[in-house]
Parts: sequence; C-alpha cells; structure tokens
Amino acid sequence: MNARVESFAYTPATELARLIRGKEERLNPRLNALCTTTFDVALAEARSAEAAVMRGDPLPVLHGLPVTIKDLALTRGVRTMAGSFVFRDRVPDRNHLHVERLKAAGAIVIGKTTTSEFGWSGVSRSPLTGITHNPWKHGMNAGASSAGAGVCAAAGIAPLHQGSDGAGSIRMPAAFCGVFGFKPSFGRVPYWPQPANGLISHVGPITRTVADAALMLQSLAGPDDRDLTSLEAPPEDYLSRLDEGIAGLRVGFSPDLGYLKVDPEVAVCVRDAVRIFEDLGCIVEEITPGWSDPIDMEHCIFATHMTSMYGDYLDSWEDHMDPGLVAIIRHGMRYSGADYCKAAAQRILFYDKVHSLFERIDLLITPSLSVAAFPAERLIPEDWEQHPWDWLRWAGFSYPFNLSWLPAATCPCGFTRETLPVGLQIVGGRHHDQRVLQAARAFEEARPWAAHQPPLD
Repeated sequence: MNARVESFAYTPATELARLIRGKEERLNPRLNALCTTTFDVALAEARSAEAAVMRGDPLPVLHGLPVTIKDLALTRGVRTMAGSFVFRDRVPDRNHLHVERLKAAGAIVIGKTTTSEFGWSGVSRSPLTGITHNPWKHGMNAGASSAGAGVCAAAGIAPLHQGSDGAGSIRMPAAFCGVFGFKPSFGRVPYWPQPANGLISHVGPITRTVADAALMLQSLAGPDDRDLTSLEAPPEDYLSRLDEGIAGLRVGFSPDLGYLKVDPEVAVCVRDAVRIFEDLGCIVEEITPGWSDPIDMEHCIFATHMTSMYGDYLDSWEDHMDPGLVAIIRHGMRYSGADYCKAAAQRILFYDKVHSLFERIDLLITPSLSVAAFPAERLIPEDWEQHPWDWLRWAGFSYPFNLSWLPAATCPCGFTRETLPVGLQIVGGRHHDQRVLQAARAFEEARPWAAHQPPLD
C-alpha cells in the first residue's frame, strides 16, 4: 500500500467530507457541476459513519463513501430543480428508489449535480443553471444530461456519481469528460417513480474506474415490484468477478454502425484502441451490424414523450425554457396516435435485428460519440448539419441501445490534438452486464486511464 492510500485509510470520515467540501468550493465556481450541496447533512452522516466504524458495527457496502445525485432524481427534503425554472423551488417529499438504495448502502450524499433542462439534451447547459464546463477545457460541452456527474467524476469531487440515460445521458458526459460510465440492461436497476418517456431511461454509475462502478451497481441493482419492468434476478457479484478476463470472446467492431458520420480524430483513437481486444485474446472482426438508422423512430418516440411530459408548461414558462426543448415539444405535437403506434411497432422489429446480431457476437465495440467536446453554447458542432433541436445526430451510437435495452459502457480511449477525451463504447447482449464490465475492466488494465487528470489547477 503506498503512502497516499495508507494515509486515506486512516483518515476519519469527517475529515474526508471536509476535504471533498474544500475541493468542491475551490472547483465548482469554475466548473458549475453541483447545483445544490448538502454538506451540513453530509458531515453529520460522516460523523455517524465514523462512529459505526469505531464501534465495529456491520458496515454496508458503500459505508461512508461520498456520492452525488443527478438533479433529475427526487431527493426528500432537498431541492430538485431538473435544470428548469419550472421546478426552481421544488423540494420533494420522497426519494427516487435509486437514491433510497444508495443511502441504504451507506453512501453519503454531498449534493445534486447539474442537468440539461428535464434531461432533454446532450449539452451541458440549462436555462436555470447555465453552462457546466468540461474540466478538460473551459467553455466546452461536458455532455449531458448527467452533466455535473461526469464533471465531478473527472474533477475528483467524490468517487461515486449517479446518472440516468434515456438516449446516452450517462455515456455522453463520461465520454466527453474522460471517465467511465455504465448503462445497465433495462430493468437491472429499478426506476421508481418511473418517468413516462417510453421505457428508455436507465439508471447507472459514472465513476473514474470500472471497479467503483461495479461496487456502486452492486447496491443499485435488484428487483423491486414498484417498477413493473424491474428484472427479477438479484444482482450478480459484479466486483469480485471483474478480473475473470475476456479471452475467446467474439467481438464485433463497427466504426460507424454502417450509417453514421464520425470525426476523423475520434475514429483514429477508437480504431487504435480496438487492437487491445486482440491482445486480450478476443476474436475481433470489423462488422456492419445490419440495421438501418433508427433516427425516425427515435424522433417520434423522443419528441412525443417530451410533448406529453412538458408540453403543458409552454403557456406559462416558454420564455424561460430552453429554445431547443420548446422546439422538440412543438415537433412532438405533429405526430398522431397512429404515428406513435407505428414507431412502437418498429422498435420491436429493431430489437429483433439487434438481438440477432448478439447471437453471432458476444460484444460490440463502437465509438461512444461521433465527436469530441465542442463549445457548450452550441447544440450541434459548428461543422455539422444544423437543426433547431436534433442534437441526436452526433450521438447516434447511444440511443440504439436505449431502444433495445442493452447494457453499454463507455471507456476513455485517447485524446484529440486539443487534449479532449475520446470514448470507446462496449455493448453486450441483454442481461450480459457482467460481461460488459469485465471487458471494460480488461481494457482499463491494458490501457489505464485514471491517472489522466484534467488541468484543473
């Protein structure tokens, strides 16, 4: 054990809480990653956690570990604004189930992390909280909607961060910020109260390391009847099985899914990283998955649900809402009930095609995103085709695996010439969360990334 690790091993929980608070107070004014802090409560809980250790009490899996909660998640007695003026003063009287589980596992919540308004976009800004800055370059997009979670992970403001992902909202900020993000199989982590957005949103961890994500998932996963889609199976022992290796697995590498535009620097980084999987003993083949772009289906499902959930706020709040969100809500009003039902039927057929691919391969590797971070005031990179709301065009590697409920992770795999992180996505067949984590761990061991830290000072 090195001296730094040993010193932390003997550091009281209360002192760790103070260290984290000091780092947040130093960094957050520039990064804008935490929109609400709960340090007074956290310090009290840290004292209780320290006392439990001293008494020799049985300790839960996350005992005393600091965690942040995305500001879309309900937190009892703590402001939950969802990045919107609509809910600027909302203080819920209950927790989301995943918040309950983290607290029951002993985690200490230090605050709420910023999100795009109602989590609608992949850009780290909202009309209420402003820009959340990428720690690798001020003013650049840190990804969203779990924007502050990705930034906190990269900046070392606590080790564990809760994210949610309806079209890439865990994987985008993790990729842009150079950390690890994991979207489990749908239903692996029960979501209650469940958002009425077409059963596309998954809850999962954003962390600096795969092991931390596995530890966090251990406390989040498992059935709960309050979520009608939660998987019946109890969580696997994700942490202890991380190092079983992936030799012999069949890996399909798709640089563009057969239809996506990809920035050349991103493409080079990812292709170089894929070679590692051959060194790890995998059978790697470059493939075209065999499905067409599901963007039209995604547009219908995404826009109609935005309309159903937030359209009623336009009359009173439009002038205070994100213009892109207003545009997608108005777009959603154009669809009929028949249009939506057709899109739902197309989604079932799409899943059949995705499932058939994973009968031939064990893992799919792609870029996490088509681009590296771009200026956060933009919805779409300047050199891409512009649109009033469709940011999905640069995130086309993400949402297919929300539509199909598959587990997907993003790992840092390199940097652009401007020292902006590039992410590599690892996707597994449904229910094969453990396999995806093992592959990410093997890649992390071969190409360690945690030592790469943004130039915060």
